[in-house]
Amino acid sequence: MRYLAAILLLVPTFLWAQEPSGKEILQRIDKNMASKSTISTSKMVIHGARQTRTIEAKSWGIGDEKSFTEYLAPVREKGTKMLKLDDELWIFSPGSDRIIKISGHMLRQSLMGSDLSYEDMMDNAELLEDYDAGVIGSEIYDERDCWIVELQAKTAEVNYQTRKMWVDKDRYIPLKEELYAKSGKLLKKLELSDIKKIGNRWYPQKMVFKDMLKKGDGTEFIIDEIEFDKEIPEHIFTKAALK
Repeated sequence: MRYLAAILLLVPTFLWAQEPSGKEILQRIDKNMASKSTISTSKMVIHGARQTRTIEAKSWGIGDEKSFTEYLAPVREKGTKMLKLDDELWIFSPGSDRIIKISGHMLRQSLMGSDLSYEDMMDNAELLEDYDAGVIGSEIYDERDCWIVELQAKTAEVNYQTRKMWVDKDRYIPLKEELYAKSGKLLKKLELSDIKKIGNRWYPQKMVFKDMLKKGDGTEFIIDEIEFDKEIPEHIFTKAALK
């Protein structure tokens, strides 16, 4: 009986040891999602209140500091380019042959009518940089056992002050996310699926964004091809490349 009592006393400690901390979960997510560089081709399918549009693009990125996107289709959007350098964003429109800087409140506007804002598109920072986190529960979601993790922003400058994630316990990828304002109002929902192993990381090939303040059925972001940690020429991340 003494041995049985000793084993039972160890059970809570053993179970506690199996649950990672919020910080450890964010570290594992960042390991999957963040990289030195990315080169990708993608489609953005915008399910608006009246119509559905598909926009194709190719993008290059280095960490959270630099990104360049060229839109390839449809004809209306073809040739539009976006350049991000740190916290600054420029857009080239072939129709007007002008380069426009997007700043201030304009960054909160919709990206080409989608459920993503320019701020969403620019936000590639590692989660650990911006958030503290804690595990608040566990739940089965989409037939996967998930940690439920609540994230609180470290500063007021972060786009979403609170985030709630359902994180796959085996692959450490968020499968569902809710994004909240400081007031507690739910602003956006995000679902991630078609998770694939690319090299030594798990990565979603499809993400569905839903702006809770907009009509429509959300925006699908589908990755057709993606490469990580490849060398990218510096000239791509210049204003000259916009034209």
